[in-house]
Amino acid sequence: MTDRDALSRRAVLQTVAGAGLASVAGCSALEDGSDDAASTVEGERAEELARRFAPTLYFDQAEPWFPTDPRPYTSEQDGETVVDGFDAFDGYHERMTEGEPPDPTAFYNVVEYENSPLAVVQFWFYSAFDQFTTNFHWHDWEVLHVFVDTGTGDPQLYVASSHSRKVPNNEFLDPDPEMVPRILSELGSHSSALSVNDARDRFTRLPEGDRFADITNSAVETIEDLAEIPVAYGLPRDEGSRLPYLVPEYEGAPLYEHERLPSVSREDLISESLTIRSFDSLTQPPTDLPTRETGLVFQHTDRGEADPDIEYDLVPSSELEYIADFTGPQLSFEFAVPEFVEDAVSGHITTTGAPWNQPRYENPAADISEPNHRAALAERYDAIGAPAEIRTVVASLSEAVSNDDAPEDDGLTTEDTSVESVALLESDPEAVPTFSGLAVVQDVPAGDHRFTVNGAGVAPHSETVSVPDAESADGPTRAGVDGKLPLVARENATRLEVDPSGADSDLTDLAVEDDFAGRLYDAPLSEPDAVYVHGGGAYTTEVRDRDDEIGAFRVNPDPEAETAATIDEPRTGKASLASFLADIAEETRQSVLDEMDDDGDDGDTDDDDDDNPGSSGGSENAIQGLERALAAVVEAAKRATERAEAGDRGNADKQLQAVADRLQRVATRIEDASDDLSDPLSNAARKRLDQAERRTEQAQAADKL
Repeated sequence: MTDRDALSRRAVLQTVAGAGLASVAGCSALEDGSDDAASTVEGERAEELARRFAPTLYFDQAEPWFPTDPRPYTSEQDGETVVDGFDAFDGYHERMTEGEPPDPTAFYNVVEYENSPLAVVQFWFYSAFDQFTTNFHWHDWEVLHVFVDTGTGDPQLYVASSHSRKVPNNEFLDPDPEMVPRILSELGSHSSALSVNDARDRFTRLPEGDRFADITNSAVETIEDLAEIPVAYGLPRDEGSRLPYLVPEYEGAPLYEHERLPSVSREDLISESLTIRSFDSLTQPPTDLPTRETGLVFQHTDRGEADPDIEYDLVPSSELEYIADFTGPQLSFEFAVPEFVEDAVSGHITTTGAPWNQPRYENPAADISEPNHRAALAERYDAIGAPAEIRTVVASLSEAVSNDDAPEDDGLTTEDTSVESVALLESDPEAVPTFSGLAVVQDVPAGDHRFTVNGAGVAPHSETVSVPDAESADGPTRAGVDGKLPLVARENATRLEVDPSGADSDLTDLAVEDDFAGRLYDAPLSEPDAVYVHGGGAYTTEVRDRDDEIGAFRVNPDPEAETAATIDEPRTGKASLASFLADIAEETRQSVLDEMDDDGDDGDTDDDDDDNPGSSGGSENAIQGLERALAAVVEAAKRATERAEAGDRGNADKQLQAVADRLQRVATRIEDASDDLSDPLSNAARKRLDQAERRTEQAQAADKL
């Protein structure tokens, strides 16, 4: 592995700043006045546009809450008309027991930009409740925006709402004018994925043969091995990923047990087959969660192009604007979550409010999350402003597992994660789901943010990411080109703690890498930090200070240990690196001795000629030659450590040169003994040799003793 600038593990946690970047989709972050004003279109013209573009909706077979009319659940509160969450939730399920979903309805709102042929037909869908992995709340409003050129009559852009303003919407530029829009509704959350090709009830993120993708969002070009994946929230269960759901709680009990919900039972929520009751209750990510299957299909009453299960009515949303608010108390996670965290994400676990109180109701362009789409409309229509600066955090997730090519409990590899997780920027809290193993958080303020990922059956992963100010960034900020943020199954996880408070230098950075899996963690360090690592890894922990001096420490956690592996006083400079060289050489030497003992060799020999291991004993001498070469490195590294700690730079450097020379001999001995060492140990020895050679060069170049 090369030095930090060439191969930092921060390639998996990248920040992007700039204007209209093609590499990563981000929030348009509109400035006031960037779009022209829009006026409401009413009457027959609005109804005609709504009927023409009224979408077909495909729901999951386990969906409990379908688009309905909220007016039956209104009440008066402090002189205003509101829809109370308890009333809507209970009333909907009371009526649902009578058969089909009650009052299937879509509400439309049409606006037209002044002095422009651009109009937008909005389709708003109300559900009585939302239950998802990252959120659950009373009421749920989702929207599809259809941007239409009124001169040609052709649709220009579809924008289907996703989970939050922090997650890119699902968008399609220049859809087929002859095709009716189709929405694939996410189970429970009702997040809207698009379906615009002939696979009617399936989300297609990437082109397949002659079939084009269902979105035209830009790809993830900032992460090399994911450069072709469009950034948009699709349907993870539709894409083969597992997605566990959570059960909301209120006043210390599951919501369905509340006295104000007599018509609601556990069976009225998301199926137990898809639900976990606690992240902590699972030691491994679940593998038996069902993927998506289509259930009911909703279609407007006069569409007539297929045989839907349910026909819905089209109603102007203006008929609802007398409703002042959609209310309900804050809910809680059923399992232990700190109260401050729940308060921080309260927008996810309370209510969504009324659409007509949101900026995107009057200006649908505010909901365009793909800068290239905004740029395309801005080029066609003066009414639409150009993309503003964006700041987006992108993380690629993997799972750390034992590596069969490494010695037991001494090396890892990473695999694609099959269970989606939850990502959160703690300094700007809004939880977002992952998709295809990607966490994308957009519209991120400049500065340092603690980025945390949690998921079913894995230990939480948290690290700091720095988001540059747009004025100081020159295009995408890239700190590396390879790697993934690794999650660890809880049963294999152990904590690695680093406390810089006693260090004699100002430490700025912390990195952790495994011999086989490479860099697993790379983050700023200014206060005590901890990361969950796999107990079966062999780690090098690296620290840096403000002078860019490096320190390194060898950590081999006990997979059975209940206590954390701790580095109490990390330091940088020659002494730290020389001590590391002694540790890694001794560790490798001991592994060679252990294997010799396992083979029945007592390690003694009459051949003291380290330079001629083949003179007697053949392969036995080759292995012994390797052990002795490693012992020589240990001795020279210890002397270098002592000289550096004593302030003797000249002799410290002489001993480090001796280490470098003896590492060359180790390389020869590894090749001589490779046929007689086990493959895992031979692999590990080569990996550690590379590490030792790199750290020797750093030690020789270090200014600090």
